Parts: sequence; structure tokens; C-alpha cells
Amino acid sequence: MTTQPTRLLVCGGAGYIGSHMCKLLSEHGYHVAVVDNLSTGHKEAVRWGQLYEGDIGDSAFLSRVFADVQPEGVLHFAAKSIVSESVSHPALYYQNNVSASLNLFEQVRRIPGCPLIFSSTAAIFGVPRSERINEAHPKDPINAYGRSKLAVEQALQDYWAAYGMPSMAFRYFNAAGADPSAVIGEAHEPETHLIPKVFQSILGDPVPLKIFGDDYETPDGTCVRDYVHVNDLCMAHLLGLRFLRLHRGAHAFNLGNGAGFSVREVLKTAERITGTAVRHELTDRRPGDPSHLVADSSAARETLGWEPQHIGLEDIMRTAWTWHRNRSPVKHDGA
Repeated sequence: MTTQPTRLLVCGGAGYIGSHMCKLLSEHGYHVAVVDNLSTGHKEAVRWGQLYEGDIGDSAFLSRVFADVQPEGVLHFAAKSIVSESVSHPALYYQNNVSASLNLFEQVRRIPGCPLIFSSTAAIFGVPRSERINEAHPKDPINAYGRSKLAVEQALQDYWAAYGMPSMAFRYFNAAGADPSAVIGEAHEPETHLIPKVFQSILGDPVPLKIFGDDYETPDGTCVRDYVHVNDLCMAHLLGLRFLRLHRGAHAFNLGNGAGFSVREVLKTAERITGTAVRHELTDRRPGDPSHLVADSSAARETLGWEPQHIGLEDIMRTAWTWHRNRSPVKHDGA
């Protein structure tokens, strides 16, 4: 009889999505251990599970961790994720996102049947060729970040074919929000994501928020993006672990809200939530920014039984605002 894993290793568990994943796993009775080099994550975010501080690219370190934890499942969030940085420093992205991942996979494949969940990205698709992006959409990344993630997805296919290592890749669109407890949330250094930048502006950031273009083919001229609550993302990972126990293979799913919200809608929603105007200025478009980037997540819903609980933009943003307003001086950043 197949049983659920009880000992799970979360790589990148000190970061934004990783820390939320650890909280959810702990609430569902799993024993959690965290590997993080704390280059972008923070020790204070590791509140659920023992922290092993080190890099997944370090073979000797990782061997010691696996011997100690003896994981029955692995969730891999550890990666560099800033697009502009990947363009200026691609070596960093291939080393961190590809080479280090392969080092991790060498440990995982030695455990018969050990499921691995991989944090991928919508950036593997490149410029959208349809208004909603499903799993069959052509994969044509336009930067080193997207290419590095696609390379890992392809490696997972090969590891399944050659070694029987079961895996599931989740392509995130825009993770947003925070756990309603407000003990963990989203902040990066430097911050590049729209919703936290909006709330930083409201909370006193002296630099006005920039809107990159208002002449796109959208209802209000600003880019439309798909925002999915971080806890809903994490629930998909938990469902993925359970699915892999019964359905081996190398699977991949897109995860998004399925609804698009423009930059101006995000600003108006923040103003409605906080009662404060968002200081902003209009500037030129950024190269490569598509007008629409929205997921078709019907496959994850139908196959995994995934049902996001935070659907509306205001619902998602209220959880983020609660954390930003009440957070400690320590920033919790990371992928």
C-alpha cells in the first residue's frame, strides 16, 4: 500500500514561497527539514523545520543532509529569479539554477521512488502567443532565467526516463499575497515585484512607483498579469506530492489565477484597501514585456483537484497588506 511521505526536504525553505510551503506542510503533519544558503532567504523565516545552512551545489554538504534527514520527498525552490540579473550575469543563473539542481537530483535519484517537486516559471514560455497559456504553449524563453528553468524541466524528463525519478514541475505566473497569520510574507532586496512595491510606496518609499508604459492593447493601456496567492501555490505542491505517489512520471503544470489584472487595477485596489494614494510616474515600456500574461490552469485543476481559495485581486492583496503593515524590521526575502 502506498503511503504519504512523512519526512520532506524543502530546498529554499527560507524564502518567500518556500517558507509558506514549510508552514503548510507542518500543518498537514509532515516532518520538514530546510536547506537554504540564506543568500536571499532569511533564517527568521524558518519557523517550521530544522535549518541546514548550506548550498545545494555543495555535494559533500548535501550528502550529509540527505544522510541525516533521509527524505521521502523533496521540494526544490532554491534558485535565482531576477530576470534583469539573468541577462547581465547568465553564468550565475546557469550555475545556481542548472548545475546546483543537477547536484540535488543526483542525491534524490538514489532514493527509490522519491518524488521531487520543482519550482519552475512562466518565463519558460517567452512571449505569449495566446491570451491564456496552457501546458502545450510553445516554450521559447527570452532570457537566461527562463532558459535555466526550462533546462531543469528537460533534465527532469531525462531523469525519469533513465532513472525512474518521479517529478512534477510547476510553472508559476505571479505569486502574490501572504499567509493570513502575517508572520511571513513577500519582500525581496532589491524588490522587483509590483504588489510589494505598491505597498512600499504607500508605506513611505520616497521613490515614486514606475508604470512601464500605458499604450498596450489592454482595457486601460497597462500590462495585464495573473496573480495567484502563495498559499494556493503551496496547496498545489502538496497535491502534487500526493499525486506522484500513485502516478509516477515527469509531470508539469501551469499555476495561475486564470484571471488577468492590469497595473492600474493593482494600484486602484491598493488605494481602496489602504485609503492612500499611490505615488507613481509613467515611464517607457520595458523591452520584452508582453501585454498579457495569464495562465490556463485547467490541467492542474482537473488532474490534481487544485482549487485556489483566493481568487479576487483584493482578497490576495489584503493578505499582503496585512503583512507589509505589521511586519518586523527584518525582511523576509527570497524565491
